[in-house]
Amino acid sequence: MKVIKFEFFFCNLFMCHQMAMKKEAQEKQKAEQRRRAQAVSDIPIIWILGGPGCGKGTQCAKIVEKYGFTHLSSGDLLRDEVASGSEKGRELQKIMTSGGLVPNAEVLGLLNAAVIRAKGTSKGFLIDGYPREKSQGIAFEAQIAPADLALYFDCSEETMLKRILARAAAATVKRADDNEATIRSRLHTFKCNTSDILELYNEKTLTINAERDVEIIFMEVVEAIDCMLQKKERAAKVC
Repeated sequence: MKVIKFEFFFCNLFMCHQMAMKKEAQEKQKAEQRRRAQAVSDIPIIWILGGPGCGKGTQCAKIVEKYGFTHLSSGDLLRDEVASGSEKGRELQKIMTSGGLVPNAEVLGLLNAAVIRAKGTSKGFLIDGYPREKSQGIAFEAQIAPADLALYFDCSEETMLKRILARAAAATVKRADDNEATIRSRLHTFKCNTSDILELYNEKTLTINAERDVEIIFMEVVEAIDCMLQKKERAAKVC
């Protein structure tokens, strides 16, 4: 009887030790995530939102030229993975060709890796084409860092369709997802998810009419970014 109690005591002791070690490992992991998030959150993060063909790429290029920010396009990161010929890339290509949304874990993993690579030298991050649904924004802010500003380029479906088809016709290298059926599917998916994103992030979102002259749009963009940078600088001084 004493032997059984002795063994039971040490069994409980071992289980408690294992649970304590597991909890300690989890706390260390959370602390590391917080440390990384803090390191990234010191750098301006701007979400660039809008449907395909709304002009996000043009505005991002101008922002990069003026501010020296790092431009991270979720679409480009996905296409780079597809171009690598990996098994994951082949799976992503099937989803993209059908006009569906790539699983958030895949996109977020690519973005996180890109942010980590650049955070030591970056003056700021432009996250282009992400989030595309509410849960993606929540996951981004929880796992990487909160966004300081969201710029939403508002454009009609017909305008975006015409722009994408014109781009496809002029391109030397044809993209598999630049055909009318796939584009309309992408636009429909985008429209269904956009309202939820804008509602959730209303306080940090500026909606911009993207059917005007490029330079007029950029003037509005610059005003918004300058205002955000000033607020961030004042907040840093207070801390």
